[in-house]
Amino acid sequence: MESIRVGLPRLPSRDSPEDAIAQLAAVGFRACELDFAGGFWMDKDFATALGQRARERGISLSVHAPIAAFLGHLDHGPKYRRAMGMLDHSAGLAQLAGAAPVVIHPGFLLERERAEALGSVIEQLGELRERLCAKGRGVAFGVEMMGRVRDFGSAEDVFAIAERLDWVLPVIDFAHLHAVSDGAFTDADAFAAVLERADALLGPDERFHLHFSDIAFANRNETKHLPYGKGTLRAESLREALARLGRGATVISESPDLASHIAIRDLLEAPLPSGA
Repeated sequence: MESIRVGLPRLPSRDSPEDAIAQLAAVGFRACELDFAGGFWMDKDFATALGQRARERGISLSVHAPIAAFLGHLDHGPKYRRAMGMLDHSAGLAQLAGAAPVVIHPGFLLERERAEALGSVIEQLGELRERLCAKGRGVAFGVEMMGRVRDFGSAEDVFAIAERLDWVLPVIDFAHLHAVSDGAFTDADAFAAVLERADALLGPDERFHLHFSDIAFANRNETKHLPYGKGTLRAESLREALARLGRGATVISESPDLASHIAIRDLLEAPLPSGA
């Protein structure tokens, strides 16, 4: 099986690029998602140096764009322009850091039928692509699956976006899928069924980009991420499913504590039992 890289959902230090990468390496993580969800805190010099240090230590980087940087707006007004600016800036920092993909949330229905919302997201992502390529910032993007059953951003929505746009990857968040399915991801078959759909959309050299943690949910909606072992999602099932596909994967642990990140990493990166 191709390698599984487990990483953190944010840099362990914002003091300096050297310190951030040193701390990641010290605890044995080989990936990290740069945490812009709450806003930008990193300048261009930091991003450039961070990318260089990460390459030297064999650590893969990705980016989570600001939460407000979603597309599929009803018009091209201030919210659309703000989102486009934030996504442009996210892509610029990602390029400097050698980070991919830029993970975004898929947007909202905004009282529209799902097909209309989907068409709007795809159209505006196309506009974004034109803007980024004109600046030489044509980095890969990833759309994350959401954890509320009636919202836009289901697995079907995300796969439909990725099917239309070959530069957009489906970012499978298994905690979210576990929540909206009322806890259905209890064995490797459930994980494999989703991974197989994503596998068909990826190029031969592309890796799965996954989010994983234990999760609490009610009425098929996520409520909060849990320390590993406090819920019913298990890393061993994901590891077995990934082994069936034979494709490399970067798994970002979205757990609330370091002990859970380490537990998930150790389970996913451990060799499969003989005969599995």
